[in-house]
Amino acid sequence: MSEKVRPEELPAEIREAVPDWDDEYLDRVSDRLMYNYDLEKDRSVSGERWDLYGEMRVRSQKQFFHPALSYADHEAEEYLFARRESRPTVAALERLVDFGHDLADERVVPNEEHFGTDFTFVLVADELPDDVREFVDGFRDRTLLKFGYHGHYEVNLVVVVPDAEDHVASEAADVAEAFTLWDEVSEPDEGFLSQFAKRFWK
Repeated sequence: MSEKVRPEELPAEIREAVPDWDDEYLDRVSDRLMYNYDLEKDRSVSGERWDLYGEMRVRSQKQFFHPALSYADHEAEEYLFARRESRPTVAALERLVDFGHDLADERVVPNEEHFGTDFTFVLVADELPDDVREFVDGFRDRTLLKFGYHGHYEVNLVVVVPDAEDHVASEAADVAEAFTLWDEVSEPDEGFLSQFAKRFWK
């Protein structure tokens, strides 16, 4: 197993670029996210306010003997939006899904190098209603672009209740692990993104 990196071992410029949250829970979550995401706080996007906002970009490149002779370039990115919402509803989550599709229209540039873009919405709640749990559990919203030749984009949902140590996440919402502070962070399975970064180390 790889050795875990502690925050104090990161370069100073990375540590200094991470904001401090007055919200203790989100501040601790940011300690897990800071290794892979560029983070901001109190970000407004298309009229929606988010307590925590993050972006992650990964580029995969195959090459022969020199970087100039590259081929099969692929780009993947994730946009992460998190905020407190005391009592989430299914209607609110459906609006976020629509919002994710609107963002995809604005931000995704379909081309042969585009592998995938994720839009992940996390609501930090005081309770987890049964209908919300049912809606999010197993939810999957993936859109292929030009039959997959130009990659895809995906909308992910997470609802977390820190006080109850409870959460529910849609099928492809891997980032949920960063928000479940009561659980140990697992070693990720090898996949497209995990080949490039250790994710969510404490």
